Parts: sequence; structure tokens; C-alpha cells
Amino acid sequence: METAAISSVQESDLADLLPLMRGYCDFYGVSPSDESLLELSRSLIADPERDGIQLIARDDRGDAVGFATVFWSWSTLQAARIGVMNDLFVAPEARGGGLADALIEACRERCRAHGARQLGWQTALDNHRAQTVYERVGARRSQWVDYSLDV
Repeated sequence: METAAISSVQESDLADLLPLMRGYCDFYGVSPSDESLLELSRSLIADPERDGIQLIARDDRGDAVGFATVFWSWSTLQAARIGVMNDLFVAPEARGGGLADALIEACRERCRAHGARQLGWQTALDNHRAQTVYERVGARRSQWVDYSLDV
């Protein structure tokens, strides 16, 4: 893997983070406004202890090449705090070198530091490349069925 520096997103990272977030949204076929994406990031920057964190990965040239978002939650079944990795994205030109693995491990480390017992996430059924990464890092696939309601 090319060396990458992974750090918590700060206000100064937002201009570099936004294209990555847009790439992630494009991959899933959704188009929230740039303002809404930046508002989400700023909320996490403002209260990482309560809401969650975003991490940004930069290559050895300092270019932003990936990001991950972890939201804090609780699990009654675990009787503990958990982290939910809502987003994981590596820019196409940076894929295949282990950066996704490094971002997942950085999320695990942040979860441990926050007192979370587990890191969980979801992916689309047809996102086989991501599933290969998740299985490679030792994640276990669950058999839950997701539902949602607009509010």
C-alpha cells in the first residue's frame, strides 16, 4: 500500500473532502446538495464525542484519496455503545492498495478510544468489491433485512 496519512476531518479539510463525498454519493446514485454534505461534516467536527467522526486519508503527496464516517450509537443487544461506519470511500485511482483496510482499522481504533464495543456497517448487495474488502479484514456478514421510512 502506498503510504497514507489518516486523520480526523477539520474545517481546513472540507474543500478536499467534498469531492470524495460527492463521488460516494454518485456511486450510490443520490445527490444531496454540497451545502448539506458540508453541514453534516461541520456537525461532526463540532461535536465528535456525541455525534461521530469523519476521517480523511491523504496520499504521500497530500492529496485526499479516501474518507470514512462513523456515527456513535447504542446497541441493546450488545448492551454497549457501538460505532456505525456509515460511509467508506476510496477514490478510484487509489483503490487496490489497501487504503480501505487502513480506513477500517482507523475507524476501529477510534471506536475503541470512544468506548464502543463494535463497529458495524452496511453495503449494497451488488457491491461485491467492497464485500471482498470487508471479508478480507475479518468482518462477519449479518443476515438482517433493512427497512426505512421517510419522515
